[in-house]
Amino acid sequence: MNEPLSPSSLEERRKATFAEAVRDGAVVFAGREDAWNAACRRLAGAGYGGRVAENYARFAPQFAKLASATQALSLAGVVSSTAIRAGRAAAEQLPDAAMAVAGKVGPERTDQWLRLVEWLLSAAPESVAILLGAMPGLFAESDLDGVEAWIRIGVRAADGDPERRQRFFRLEDADSRRWLQRQSGQVGFLDMESRLKPFLAALWGDAPPLRETPPNAPPAARRRSGFDGSVVRLPTTFQGFPPPDSEKLYRAAVAHIGAHLEFSRDRFPLGGLKPAQVALVSLIEDARVERLALRELPGLARLFLPFHTAKPTGTATAPSLFARLARALADPAYDDPDPWVRKGRDAFAAAAGEFEDQRISRRIGDLLGNDLGQMRVQFDPKNYVVQPPYRDDNMGLWDFGEDDPAEKAEAEEVLSSANFRMEEDDKRPPDRVEQEWQPENASGRAHLTVQEADGVLVARYPEFDYMTGRNQADWTSVKEYIPGLGPARSVARLREERAGFANRLTTLIRSARVSRAERLRRQPEGEFLDLDACIDAVISRRIGENPGTRIHARYERRNRDLSTLLLLDISQSTAARVRNGGQTVLDVERQAAALLSQAMAELGDPFAVAAFCSDKREDVRYLRLKDFGSPFDALTEARLAGLESGLSTRLGAAMRHAGQDLALRKTYRRLLLVVTDGEPSDIDVEDRKYLVEDARKAVQRLNRMAIDTFCVGLDSDADSSLGRIFGEHNAITISAVERLTQLLPKLYLRMSR
Repeated sequence: MNEPLSPSSLEERRKATFAEAVRDGAVVFAGREDAWNAACRRLAGAGYGGRVAENYARFAPQFAKLASATQALSLAGVVSSTAIRAGRAAAEQLPDAAMAVAGKVGPERTDQWLRLVEWLLSAAPESVAILLGAMPGLFAESDLDGVEAWIRIGVRAADGDPERRQRFFRLEDADSRRWLQRQSGQVGFLDMESRLKPFLAALWGDAPPLRETPPNAPPAARRRSGFDGSVVRLPTTFQGFPPPDSEKLYRAAVAHIGAHLEFSRDRFPLGGLKPAQVALVSLIEDARVERLALRELPGLARLFLPFHTAKPTGTATAPSLFARLARALADPAYDDPDPWVRKGRDAFAAAAGEFEDQRISRRIGDLLGNDLGQMRVQFDPKNYVVQPPYRDDNMGLWDFGEDDPAEKAEAEEVLSSANFRMEEDDKRPPDRVEQEWQPENASGRAHLTVQEADGVLVARYPEFDYMTGRNQADWTSVKEYIPGLGPARSVARLREERAGFANRLTTLIRSARVSRAERLRRQPEGEFLDLDACIDAVISRRIGENPGTRIHARYERRNRDLSTLLLLDISQSTAARVRNGGQTVLDVERQAAALLSQAMAELGDPFAVAAFCSDKREDVRYLRLKDFGSPFDALTEARLAGLESGLSTRLGAAMRHAGQDLALRKTYRRLLLVVTDGEPSDIDVEDRKYLVEDARKAVQRLNRMAIDTFCVGLDSDADSSLGRIFGEHNAITISAVERLTQLLPKLYLRMSR
């Protein structure tokens, strides 16, 4: 019997192994042996314990072959920092993980990964060991850029909580799996959502809400689409399919579910059916509704058939037989030798005259289920996944009973993740919040989901991370709050005090013409010749008539065609007093907004007024003071008077939300006019540049939507950041805040020319 090694013997053996690894590694570092030996000695003498130095000496030479000798020598310093900040276990893992990563990304990108590890040692040291162990799995899901983006998302999402970071990086947090899938580089639900809804409406004349499958749904449900009532669930991604196939899969999935919604009139009672019978009835129903759909839309065959790839090979398991039967019922050119598959195909063909009757699916499914039982073919419902991949999980076909806990849990999962889009033709009765407050332009834009105690979650927007160069989808949550009411008379009094200025302003703005230039024909003078008038003049001359002199044309703007949204920053800093000590910054904003609103209202220009502040990314607060189409009246003035300063300034999310309102306007020009007293900031963001770059990205997006943006900054310190966000010519900063009352309306006049 072998005696266990004593601690001293174990230590001696470890030292011998280390010395041997150092000697062997010196061959790889030919010409730099001194640097190699010094790096190993430093780690061995640092007292980190365990296998820190041994693992470095063992893996660094292989790492040098995959990356470079310089990178391998630098790795020693990273190992040392890891041992100090993240602990011995992480330091022991690092050399092996570095070697594996270098083999995947190559020497050029290895430095990027090492910098990421160094950043993690500062940002999330407790999670380094978890992430090093997870690297092989992470790189199976995404590339280096995607992995880095996911790691940075995890650090930000945890909001400084080490335990939340650890749960995220262990993939115990449901959202972490979803974020990882989104960094995979595959075409996903968010990429396709805006295209699928019109596609579905074009096919079936109706477009039910499309929702992403909840990240905490069972694994099988996350891999397939589904429907429940009038809500369609789609996977975050279809794993393993290249982008072109993923796009087709999403289209095929919604087309198939649309066929169910059109032709599956009733739910099947579950009764005492076994799981295999449920799967078979569902399979026959899939084939039935597709056959009916093809009668009306035969081109769908080109969408469905490429995904039927089952072949009559291999062991005849239940999943393989089901996939072969699905193909046999869908593909006329497919011939399967299996008697059970043939029986199903023949029974389905014999019922061709009864396809309008949903009961045939139950009849044929029961028949095939009984035969399958006699064949002693085992069916595992827990691991069964419907094939082909575009078909849904069929949960929407079955009546599980009112009190079934599984169905109830499923419904709760779906509803908890849903962002119900309110469409322009939505005929649903308004809920309690809508009865109290009905923004005109909520239709077609708002993602109404959950009513909070103080606000209504209406939308989730991406946020741009300049460190990774990627948008973090659904990162910020905008909640609309009902504005508090103050004494409207106080705002009216401010307007009356400046009535003379307001009247002059109205006259000036009225003179500005903002519209598409109209071509005026047959003018006595102009910028160019009117060809039709010239031809008429020549004809008149030839027949002896006196030709007219109105042969010119010119372009002219003859009216006003401009929509404006005034967005006011009401963060805590607006509670500061202006220089004279009488008014606050918010008081001045309130007065300037009232004067500008009065001028625009008298001219009939469509405009809206909103205010915003934020309390971390999950609570960007948006207050509608006046919507497009609603009057500028005492209620608007009361809302202005009721504004209170508080919280932070997450500008990018607020502008994205305001831009959705402006995008619905059909005017020639659309203007977002922002008033803020400082650069973007929030308490969950330490990097000052982060929210500046996100706001800049939001402005660029609005510009691509043909929405002009302009900003008035009330703080000279914010001058540089506002210029970067909006462009040097689209932002001004005023140090005397009290001048805003006169300056803001004049700026509007300038922007409206």
